[in-house]
Amino acid sequence: MLAYIRFADRLSAWFGHAFAWLIVLMTLGTSYEVLVRYMFNAPTPWSFDVSFIMYGTLFMMGGAYTLSRGGHVRGDFIYRAWPPRWQARVDLVLYCIFFFPGVLALVIIGWKYAARSWGLGEVSVNSPAGIPIFQFKSVIVAAGLLLVIQGIAQVFRCILCIRDGHWTPPLEDVRETDEILIEAALQGEDLTRMIK
Repeated sequence: MLAYIRFADRLSAWFGHAFAWLIVLMTLGTSYEVLVRYMFNAPTPWSFDVSFIMYGTLFMMGGAYTLSRGGHVRGDFIYRAWPPRWQARVDLVLYCIFFFPGVLALVIIGWKYAARSWGLGEVSVNSPAGIPIFQFKSVIVAAGLLLVIQGIAQVFRCILCIRDGHWTPPLEDVRETDEILIEAALQGEDLTRMIK
């Protein structure tokens, strides 16, 4: 189980890091659009569609990565006070009742949706540029499959926590600023040095 958890975490991290670069492309594309629109009075017909597609792709493909790092929104105000074994039991039940049915529906319906879009050679109706969007619809299926892979790893984490009494930590590649600040405050260290 632990080997699968590490595999899923690494896979989710790879996709999360790879697709995070879309932020840079979106920034460059939006900056270019602002420049040509307001400086040269020559707006592009494709800018809105491209930024929309890139943001949607980033959002979808980052879901498994966020799940692997425990970054999705949850009602922690009650949950965090429970012992780890109870947290794992509740998580396990919720994964089985809500997560997997929802994600499997996303994959199945997304597959039909993407197949229809590929068959039609679908283009965007939001602008006169007619940007192809059929490949974007395939992201729904890819993101769903990544969520299934990571969801299985999360179930394994729950099982190990129920057995051992503590959570298997995720791979650590990024730390939230508030965590760094809390740690520094508890240790009485210089906060500016810790953030750098």
